[in-house]
Amino acid sequence: MKNNIFYKVFHFYYDGFKNMTIGKTLWLIIIIKLFIMFFILKIFFFPNILKKNFKTDEERSNHVIEQLTNKK
Repeated sequence: MKNNIFYKVFHFYYDGFKNMTIGKTLWLIIIIKLFIMFFILKIFFFPNILKKNFKTDEERSNHVIEQLTNKK
């Protein structure tokens, strides 16, 4: 079992993260920033307008095609 490559890779990273001191804090900051970017900002700045205004996928796709091909 200990000669398995997946076992060796897992324990390499496991030991590395276990012995970290400041790295754990940096990973926590990275995870918090990713949470803010993908969940908080999406809710407030990228609302799903198509779901609210159109009921079916066909209506949504027709609206998008019209917006992309319509010259203004």
